[in-house]
Amino acid sequence: MRTERTLTRLDRVFARLDREPQRPAHIDVPRMSRHRVVLFSATLAFYLSIVWAVVTTSWLVRLDWQVMFFRPYQQWPQIHAFLDYYVVLGQRGPTAVMVAAWLGWRSWRQHTLRPLLTLAASLLLLNITVGAAKLGMGRLGPHYATVIGANEMGLGGDIFPSGHTANAVVTWGILAYLASTPRARRWLSALSAVTSLGVGLTTVYLGTHWLSDVLLGWAAGLLILLALPWFESLIARAEVALFDLRDRRRARRGRTAPVPVPVGAPAVLKPRPASEEAPAARETVGAGRSPRAPVYLAPGPHTARSERTPVTPVGSRRPPHSDRTPRGTTSAARS
Repeated sequence: MRTERTLTRLDRVFARLDREPQRPAHIDVPRMSRHRVVLFSATLAFYLSIVWAVVTTSWLVRLDWQVMFFRPYQQWPQIHAFLDYYVVLGQRGPTAVMVAAWLGWRSWRQHTLRPLLTLAASLLLLNITVGAAKLGMGRLGPHYATVIGANEMGLGGDIFPSGHTANAVVTWGILAYLASTPRARRWLSALSAVTSLGVGLTTVYLGTHWLSDVLLGWAAGLLILLALPWFESLIARAEVALFDLRDRRRARRGRTAPVPVPVGAPAVLKPRPASEEAPAARETVGAGRSPRAPVYLAPGPHTARSERTPVTPVGSRRPPHSDRTPRGTTSAARS
């Protein structure tokens, strides 16, 4: 009887990824080119200038207060219901689930864990950088402002930079970063830019963020996307480590469980040696059944059946018939 180990869902995923151990040739990994370095430096300078403008209570803070007193949600109330749903495209949980589902399918089709690992790395960078900036600057939002015209910094808030805006830039921009062709990259870049721009302006419309929060959120998310090529080697090592962990896990299971036979593959049966077949051919005698006594053949020539003396069974009521001729003699007499 052959027993097979039940494959878990993780085993089936890795089995699918093992079909092509090499990454497809048409998928290129972005490099930190000179053009990308220039964009990263310019975005970092813009990020620092926004922070400096808010810390020094410059014209940008006055613009924040003017937009807040304008109250866009009162100027255009007919789009309020729609924007309440649209702003969900910047929330961390729903967007991460949607993008992870798409990238999981990409990983399945391309036989590589890089899309999911890149998403995980970008979200980790987002939580570290944006979270640290929020807690470090502690700015209060428009609904909790205390002094008109103040920058509301260092008062225990957590809205600077805008998390919704930065999350929209990263989660939707990662699709363009992982695009397989230049054309798809251009279209996805434009789509992610429009989506993140709309999410940022929606938070200003709803009054949950200052305008400067949104500007800093755009810069924070763009910095993460531009810096991702620096982490490609770490992502590749993480992918190799996961496959090595899978192989060690399979090796440990192989010592205690038989290797499963793939569905549809013929099972190869090896002939057993003669030493193993001999005991199996012996018949086991039941406990209530006495073994048959050995039969010994008498020496001498073998007599014909017609010359044998009829044997009367023990306990039989029929007497022996001496007048009957043995079989075979009648036909001989007739001839």
